[in-house]
Amino acid sequence: MTHAFDKDYWDQHWQQRHTDSPTARTGKPPNPYLVRETGDLAVGSALDAGCGVGAEAIWLAARGWRVTAVDIAPEALALAAAHAATSAATGNVRWIEADLTVWAPEAHFDLVTTNYAHPAMPQLAFYDRISAWVAPGGTLLIVGHLHAPAAGAHGHYPPAEASVTLADITAGLDRTRWEITTAEEHVRTIPGRAVPLHDVVVRATRRA
Repeated sequence: MTHAFDKDYWDQHWQQRHTDSPTARTGKPPNPYLVRETGDLAVGSALDAGCGVGAEAIWLAARGWRVTAVDIAPEALALAAAHAATSAATGNVRWIEADLTVWAPEAHFDLVTTNYAHPAMPQLAFYDRISAWVAPGGTLLIVGHLHAPAAGAHGHYPPAEASVTLADITAGLDRTRWEITTAEEHVRTIPGRAVPLHDVVVRATRRA
């Protein structure tokens, strides 16, 4: 059965994770691709689109970034704020509960990143939407899943438009406006997870 990535889905997901997952309660390390791809960037303003429990937002904030972290699920944001309160990120993160399919920021950002976020809209349209929020000279960093055809948890499948290829993403970035600096696919394993992650990583700089 195909499920939608709507607010009800994410509320249930994070409520279950809060109960079942120790890392949801104690925090988890940031995505390794974000760490690698932002290490050489000058610190500035950042948007974490679909921040979940805040690992990436907290990591950036602890290094001096001024982070706006947005997610649709209040349960995830409550966990994120609790993690941030015990870290060096305190004061550098603004947590916002919002639907990214309709929410829009009041300003542009030096860095816009999304890590495995799935909104209730086609994935490519989501990437196009958030790319408009990157300031001239700023960076767009997309870390996404390439879903396998097997069913997800409890026999539920993500919608087909939630999975995109590297070619899909790079084709959507107009070369007159973007310089692509990273375009990679990886397969990696995570301790405690039976199924390897098939990841796509795209980093691009918006031309001034």
